[in-house]
Amino acid sequence: MRTATFTVRVDTGAKKRLERLAKSTGRSRSFLAAEAINEYLEVNEWQVAGIRRAIASLDRGEGIPQHVVKDWVASWGSANERPVPKRS
Repeated sequence: MRTATFTVRVDTGAKKRLERLAKSTGRSRSFLAAEAINEYLEVNEWQVAGIRRAIASLDRGEGIPQHVVKDWVASWGSANERPVPKRS
């Protein structure tokens, strides 16, 4: 895997925490920071992709109107609980 170097500014508290964690785990600060960045990217890329898919489905008219979902949720636990709403 190719790597690149870049500089990032963090507050002094975060730097100290990173240094303590690096020392206690036997890893370098650089390794831990790169690992944290990669995990952040995975989570956020996944989330953004999900949001884009949701928006695209709404653009295709596949959504469920808010009032229908609200009525369904309000019926939970009642004797007249409604079935799961279907997409338009």
